Amino acid sequence: MPQTIKKNAEERMDKAIAALKRDLSTLRAGRATPALLDRLQVEYYGAMTPVNQLANINTPDSRTLLIQPWDKSSLGAIEKAIMKSDLGLTPSNDGSTIRIGIPMLTEERRSELVKMTKKFGEEAKVAIRNIRRDANDDIKKLEKTDISEDESRRHQDDIQKTTDKFIAEVEKVLAAKEKDIMEV
Repeated sequence: MPQTIKKNAEERMDKAIAALKRDLSTLRAGRATPALLDRLQVEYYGAMTPVNQLANINTPDSRTLLIQPWDKSSLGAIEKAIMKSDLGLTPSNDGSTIRIGIPMLTEERRSELVKMTKKFGEEAKVAIRNIRRDANDDIKKLEKTDISEDESRRHQDDIQKTTDKFIAEVEKVLAAKEKDIMEV
C-alpha cells in the first residue's frame, strides 16, 4: 500500500512537470512557434474556443506565424483575441489569413518574461509540495492501522527525496527557459 501511494505521488509530480513545460512553451523567446497561441481563446459563436481548433497555425519562417482559419467568418474574432491577449503581438489580416510578425524581444520584455517564468515555476513547486503533503497524509493514515511508526517515517523520507528530485527538475527546466529567453 505505501508503495502505491509513493508511485501515485511520483506520477502526479511528473504531470506537474509536464504542465510546467506546457505553460513555458507558451512564452515566446524570440522565435515563432504555434505553441505561443496555445492559451489563446477566441469567442466563436458565443463560446470560448482555443484558436488551434478554429484554424491551421504554421510558421513559414522563424519570425512569422501564419493563421489560416477554416471558417473565414472567424477571422475577425481571431484577430481581436490576439490584440486583447497579453502576448504583445500585432496581427495583420489580409482577408483570408492572419500573419503575425514576431519582433525581437526588448530587454524590458525579456525581464518580464523571466518574471512570468518564475511565477510558473513557483506554481509548479507549490503543486509538487501539495502532492507531497497528500502522500504524507495517506502514509500517516496507514500508520494508525497497517504500518509501524518507523516504516511510516521511512516512507515519508522517501517521499521527501522524490519531492526534492522533482523540485530540482523544476529548477533545471526554469534555468533552461530563462537562458532561452535572455539569449539575444
